[in-house]
Amino acid sequence: MNIRRIQMKDNYSIEQIIRKCLMEFGGNRAGLAWEDDSLHHLYQYYTNDENRAYWIVEEEGTVLGGCGIAPFGKEEDICELQKMYLTSTTRGTGVATELLNIALDFAKLHYNKCYLETLQNMQGANRFYTKSGFERLNAPLAGSEHFACDAWYIKDLTR
Repeated sequence: MNIRRIQMKDNYSIEQIIRKCLMEFGGNRAGLAWEDDSLHHLYQYYTNDENRAYWIVEEEGTVLGGCGIAPFGKEEDICELQKMYLTSTTRGTGVATELLNIALDFAKLHYNKCYLETLQNMQGANRFYTKSGFERLNAPLAGSEHFACDAWYIKDLTR
């Protein structure tokens, strides 16, 4: 398995993985990544600013998932872990930990905190984020775009 920065050729593959995961967990509805304007052109979104980045996991030329870091709203010291999705066969293999570590190493260079939003019914993801040092919040941060999420986390990157 190879982890690398997103390329233009990855847009369609990663969009399809994200959409499939969202459908699997009932996330194909308003207020979630399903409707994000950037979903069909992630390469352009994540490469037009030095404070953003997106990593792809691939094996033998097949994209298996990815995740990104981008600023959270208008906050200068908070980033958001975005679109962390893997194919069902890739989940539980340790790849998510590798991706997260790469993303957080990048985030620490630009931000003091990392925020993320997800769904409670993505139980494995919630356990993973807690195990990875994210603290559960009672409500989303002001400025959240994904109003349909119901689980919110933050991690202090300065520790």
